[in-house]
Amino acid sequence: MKNIISVLAVLVFFLVSTSAFAGEGPMKLPEGAKADAKKHNKEGIKHWGMGHYDVALKHFSAASKADGSSGEIHFNEAISYDKLGKHGVATKHFGVALKKAGANKKLINSPILKGHLGM
Repeated sequence: MKNIISVLAVLVFFLVSTSAFAGEGPMKLPEGAKADAKKHNKEGIKHWGMGHYDVALKHFSAASKADGSSGEIHFNEAISYDKLGKHGVATKHFGVALKKAGANKKLINSPILKGHLGM
């Protein structure tokens, strides 16, 4: 009986937490980002919108290699890893995103970022 209650509690927590984060998607890169990074980020956002999270991640990773200086690109990688169920890697990218967030309040106050980082 205890196990059933524990499983149900975890399931309810999972459903509530995923619905709370459902509205968060990838971010555009800052104006000063390199052109190649912006191109890949734009493609990543397009694929994200179609539910192709693995393809989106490839583009976000290419954007990060071209210009990994912004928190936004690490955030985009993190939410992609999260969608793919790779939460440990997602958490690492959320940490980098927060460090490089600058004044981006949307990124700093992101519920999914805070959830992964235990804030």
